[in-house]
Amino acid sequence: MSLKKNIQQHFNKAAHSYNEAAVLQKEVAHRLESRFDFLKIKPDVILDLGSGTGMGANLLYQRYPKAKIIEMDLALGMLKFSKAHKRFWQRRFGFCVATAERLPLKDRSVDIIYSNCLLQWCNDLNVVFKECFRVLKPNGLFMFSSFGPDTLIELKKSFASVDEQAHVNDFLDMHDLGDILVHSYFSDPVVDMEKIVMTYAEVADLMHDLKAMGANTVQKGSRTLTGKTKFKAMQQAYESFRNAEGVLPATFEIIYGHAFKILKSHKDEAGVVHVPIEQLEIRRS
Repeated sequence: MSLKKNIQQHFNKAAHSYNEAAVLQKEVAHRLESRFDFLKIKPDVILDLGSGTGMGANLLYQRYPKAKIIEMDLALGMLKFSKAHKRFWQRRFGFCVATAERLPLKDRSVDIIYSNCLLQWCNDLNVVFKECFRVLKPNGLFMFSSFGPDTLIELKKSFASVDEQAHVNDFLDMHDLGDILVHSYFSDPVVDMEKIVMTYAEVADLMHDLKAMGANTVQKGSRTLTGKTKFKAMQQAYESFRNAEGVLPATFEIIYGHAFKILKSHKDEAGVVHVPIEQLEIRRS
């Protein structure tokens, strides 16, 4: 089974448990959406990329009730759950199963792309960002959140004390994401980071939440522990992080970013000047 299929399967299975477990994603969705407070934009079409169960799309609808909102996700189960809970204002929404690397949308057809906690599951962000640039209208906005390299650092260290395999994903830092935005021709990128610490009574509670959110797929390395002995050893190692309040911390590094599709010429590494076709004036004699 391919990695993409494996991720799709996990999120399909997690559709009905996701909202209950995704406390962090809900909080980040609200924090990401609040960043529109500082931006003057009146969109006609919004793409919620990696929409999951629709929590971000619902926030966007409340802010932009006249906009058409496209919910796009790899997992059909997530989209079905979202659609079933849309009630009377469902007509403002569209639903589409697709990958972020290949958006089934026309060029220059979207005003805003909003993506909450999706990018860490994508294989090639260079492809994803260029696809986002393609479908955005001129002056369109790309707004996203993602996990940074210190996410689940306690779990990583605990696993590292057991074996040398990768049991937790590695994530890009905000500087890498900023560079990819620039290389994908986005303008005025703003990228920043914060850390949110969740707490758990036991390691098993954390692992349960990760599974319920569909976030227990590892992109490289081992996807499962090889036995109860190693899992128990990892739990014991994690105990070293138990704090004065008697709970276990789980750190999540959250990266926020936004950038615009502002059409302007640019020079590549070979010195060739590229001008977006939208800026060319065609005259007929």
